[in-house]
Amino acid sequence: MLSAIGRAFRTPDLRRKLLFTLGIIAIFRLGAFIPSPGVNYQNVKACLSPGVSGQQTGIYQMLNLFSGGALLQVSIFALGIMPYITASIIVQLLRVVIPRFQELYDEGQAGQTKLTQYTRYLTIALGLLNATTLVSLVRSGQLFPNCQLPIIPDTSVIATILVVITLTAGTGLIMWLGELVTEKGIGNGMSLLIFTSIAAQFPASLGAIWTSKGPGTFFIVLVVGLVTMALVIFVEQSQRRIPVQYAKRMIGRRTVGGTSTYIPIKVNMAGVIPVIFASSMLYLPALIAQFNTPHDGSAPAGWVEWINNNLTRGDHPVYMVIYFVMIVFFTYFYVAITFNPEEVSDNMKKYGGFIPGIRAGRPTADYLQYVLSRITLPGAMYLGIVALIPLIALVLVNANQNFPFGGTSILIVVGVGLETVKQIDAQLQQRHYEGLLR
Repeated sequence: MLSAIGRAFRTPDLRRKLLFTLGIIAIFRLGAFIPSPGVNYQNVKACLSPGVSGQQTGIYQMLNLFSGGALLQVSIFALGIMPYITASIIVQLLRVVIPRFQELYDEGQAGQTKLTQYTRYLTIALGLLNATTLVSLVRSGQLFPNCQLPIIPDTSVIATILVVITLTAGTGLIMWLGELVTEKGIGNGMSLLIFTSIAAQFPASLGAIWTSKGPGTFFIVLVVGLVTMALVIFVEQSQRRIPVQYAKRMIGRRTVGGTSTYIPIKVNMAGVIPVIFASSMLYLPALIAQFNTPHDGSAPAGWVEWINNNLTRGDHPVYMVIYFVMIVFFTYFYVAITFNPEEVSDNMKKYGGFIPGIRAGRPTADYLQYVLSRITLPGAMYLGIVALIPLIALVLVNANQNFPFGGTSILIVVGVGLETVKQIDAQLQQRHYEGLLR
């Protein structure tokens, strides 16, 4: 393994790509610690101290995770990559609703370039909205309920506009850095920035477990984490291969076709998107209840009290059950809109392909739908179980919800890590006939 890494750095163009990627990651992490203008960083550190912060930031923990801890520090990269992720998901879903978006997607590179441009515009718009919301949360004290220190002391309009513009510009800069990595570096830039944000939280999370729970619990968590990681890698690499045979055809004087291939259908085709969807949907009731909670000491409405008791605590059974059910639902929903059996069947028929034993056309589409619906169930169950690991850890060892080996964090870290290593391996094989992996 070490010799393979050495070969990667001895190859000039690959070394250049790796160093460029590492440089962008360093800039990204540096921005997470530069406070926004007008923010009192000393007060931020005081509010983030363990004795003050506690568990009050549960609603914003996922956003803080994706920003690499920058959200709660109100840094220039506080919004992280989340506006871009949200914009990408919205544009992808709009393909189902707006025919023009689907037409652009089918046009190939030119159409997809336009969709990318729409995604960029939407990212900036969402960044502006999120920045305004974040400043409002900071000013109202909802981001740090247990801390009364002023985070943004200057309440003037000019100071507010300056902070909002800075946070929005930070989102645009992160988007540009991610695209630079995709174009000139190794791997998918946006995915690598998310990977960096999450991996940066691992040492602090493990250190907190060591300090608060002792070495025994720390090593138990470490073993559970390694086992979970191995199982996630196994499932992420698992796929159902549907054989496809292409008939021989005469094109001019040449005979083409007659080859055998397969359609790989992964057990987890939806990736981490259903977990993000479910988390976002469960945050909405908590946010609505938070805005409807009276601040004069009077009793809240019944529905507000029920939400506060059941849907804001990750260790509550009702929260766990709803979370699991929503993940299963969104897995089926997302797979249904991203994999179209009829489109795959039509493409196979166009190029003379068929599944052995299955007639071309509608029977092929029905067969693909049958296989897809059966293989999505274990994938959905797997996603739900992995997502519940941090919540179960919260109950068993009283670890916070940023438990490092579970939920979105482990899924993203393993998925992005595997894809990046595969890309490095492929480039090494092109030059040395021997890759990074054996």
